[in-house]
Amino acid sequence: MHFGVVVNLLSVVLIAFACAMLVPLGISLYLDDGAQRAYHIAIIATAFAGVAGYLATRGRPKALQARDGFVFVTLVWSVLPAFGALPLLAHIPGLSFTDAYFEAMSGLTATGATLLSGLDHLPPSINFWRCALQWIGGLGVIVLAVAVLPLLGVGGRQLLKAEIPGPMKEAQLTPRIHETAKGLWLVYAALTVACALAYHWGGMSGLDAVMHAFSTMGLGGFSSHDASFGYWDSPVLEAIAVAFMLVAGISFVTHFAAVHRVSPIPYWRDAELRYYLLLIGASVAVVAGLLVMAGTYPDWSSALRHAAFHVVSVATTTGYANVDYAAWPVFAPLWMLFIAAFATCSGSTGGGIKMMRAVLMVRQATRELERLVHPRAVMPVKLGGQVVENRIIFAVLAYMLIYGATLAAITLLLTATGLDLLTALSAAAACINNVGPGLGEVGPAETYALLSDFQTWILTLAMLLGRLELLTVFVLLTPTFWRR
Repeated sequence: MHFGVVVNLLSVVLIAFACAMLVPLGISLYLDDGAQRAYHIAIIATAFAGVAGYLATRGRPKALQARDGFVFVTLVWSVLPAFGALPLLAHIPGLSFTDAYFEAMSGLTATGATLLSGLDHLPPSINFWRCALQWIGGLGVIVLAVAVLPLLGVGGRQLLKAEIPGPMKEAQLTPRIHETAKGLWLVYAALTVACALAYHWGGMSGLDAVMHAFSTMGLGGFSSHDASFGYWDSPVLEAIAVAFMLVAGISFVTHFAAVHRVSPIPYWRDAELRYYLLLIGASVAVVAGLLVMAGTYPDWSSALRHAAFHVVSVATTTGYANVDYAAWPVFAPLWMLFIAAFATCSGSTGGGIKMMRAVLMVRQATRELERLVHPRAVMPVKLGGQVVENRIIFAVLAYMLIYGATLAAITLLLTATGLDLLTALSAAAACINNVGPGLGEVGPAETYALLSDFQTWILTLAMLLGRLELLTVFVLLTPTFWRR
């Protein structure tokens, strides 16, 4: 393990992170919102840590091994929230480090679970920073780092493999890995600009449009208003949000391929995308029908509007809301939270186990059932017309076992600390799947402020595990990883 290389690269990321804080500082200075001191403290502390770490490790060899990549990725996602929390900690009276770290981790992991209330009264630059964290974390700060690492003489393949979600993440789109990272970020940035312009056209102020474009494309769901999209109560803005949440839930690898080839064919050939759209479309229809039959809404148009917005928001792990959908017939919020575990595509900014893994598990289960009837038959698992190697199937099986065990363990820990089963299970699922709102006492109309410090740290860990798809973190706990 080359800790000097890891610390050196982490220091570079911290310096870049300090530079990113200059944007909300500029907004604070322009609007004179009173948060300037908080950013001065945060920028100085972050830059000092970055520069000190870089100077202490400069001159180290730049060879980056695969194991270094896993340590680096985990450290980045553990350390950055501590510095990202500084503006919140320095400005919001009475906010503890535990709560500030939770909020920053929720931002960087694009989870959207919040402990804060009174968002409408926070300085605009603080809300901007919260949403910017989700945009930075959405596609992954590591991918951005990979785009510039070649300039430092460091290859980035190991980092990209550790960061890009999904079982087939080693696919490469361009001859050089940093070109791939740059291409992904250019597509991500272009879609974010388009989303902000659409929100502004739909009636949001310029700053609100940018903030909500950040949290929409990052599929994080932070808002600058306590009522979230209920603040505007606008079908037009909700329709825009639905469209861009659906886009962000599609693999950015597919987006990049379509742009690179100037052709829609990559979308057509993406088998995972078809299941994604089919599941969400069917879920919207079922939930809308249920809302009409239950009399929650008097007509199909209102039911379809709210069903489409909330099903897409929860399924893509965004977490926006315009009504308290926990008050709907119980099947609707439970179903939405269930599909949030796997609806989004591999390589998107969404959380959960990803649609590709779910499809592979269904096909593997089908194959085993068919083998009971035809034990000698050769029945390969296929996806998109291509045979999926058994090593990928085994990796997905291992992931699913660890996912289930982790979800159960976190739920049991939360219930042991006094939370009721619905709140504990939904909070664990919402955090490990990076959804944000749960049910019960952490429902869409509530916040996570009721949690004790211990419960907060448990769910903070859940967000980190979910964002790095479990294996990246758990591999560090194996003796084999540290053995020479």
